[in-house]
Amino acid sequence: MKNKTLSIFLALVAVVVVFIAIWQIGKMFNPDLDLDETALLRFVFVGVGLLIAFLVYLATSKHKMWEVGTREVVYMAIGAALYAIFSYLFNGTVFVVPSVSQVSLRPAIAIPMFFGYAFGPVVGLFTGAVGNMFGDALTGFGLSPQWSVGNGLVGFIAGLSWLFSDKKKGINTVLIVSAVLTAIATVFYLMNSNQSNTLFYDVENNIFGDAQISLFAGISIVIGFVLVLLVRFVFGKNIDVAAAVTWSMLGNLLGMGFAAISDIWINGYSPAVAIVGEFIPSAGPNLIFAAILVPLLVSAFSASRRQTGR
Repeated sequence: MKNKTLSIFLALVAVVVVFIAIWQIGKMFNPDLDLDETALLRFVFVGVGLLIAFLVYLATSKHKMWEVGTREVVYMAIGAALYAIFSYLFNGTVFVVPSVSQVSLRPAIAIPMFFGYAFGPVVGLFTGAVGNMFGDALTGFGLSPQWSVGNGLVGFIAGLSWLFSDKKKGINTVLIVSAVLTAIATVFYLMNSNQSNTLFYDVENNIFGDAQISLFAGISIVIGFVLVLLVRFVFGKNIDVAAAVTWSMLGNLLGMGFAAISDIWINGYSPAVAIVGEFIPSAGPNLIFAAILVPLLVSAFSASRRQTGR
């Protein structure tokens, strides 16, 4: 028990150490990677996010999903590397991926979702957090440690599906919670539909996060929820796919929500700006990719395990 707790603690500390290393080393090569006067506050929220993860561990520490050994460390490194590379490739600087009505396309988000579900919450947390931080550094536009932790929480929560011995009960519980969160976000959008999409940039037209959020971007979170719901019932007999997609959805809603809400204090945003201008444009597209890509990854992984007899 003590060794397991120490392993979890060291994994979380490793996230902070890597974050600081990327920041300090990165700014020597690219001044844009230096953090401003909000650096301390950003890392406070990094600590809050990791503390939440540690408290969840303490409350459920007897479960075998918390084992962190050599194999899990290898998965962490592989997952973080893959997420960093694919985040960089799809950020618009390498392959120009057209946005859909102010919706940024981040198919790489499926990586921490899958790694969390397949290899456990700690692997998912490290994959999402460290991978996103490295991806931001490779992009060179700037670092947002609190958003990287939010990405880590996406993978972390996806891995919590194993807490339920009855996976169908877990799926139904997650669907209800996710439906409530989606409804709350949608109400925020309907009440603040003239809010700017702070994640939308159109350099040619000199638009930098100041364009009114489009209808498609505003309801993207509803579209994503409906797609996940369809996957849950279409793959009703494949409990692994259904569980992976629904728990990834919850992870996305809570992880992106954590990151967006933190900007209320870090950037001085109003709740409307944080929810409508940041959360919905990021969480909505992520849900769409969760519904499309996570089933493919889980199905391929399951087929591979059957072939190898593992």
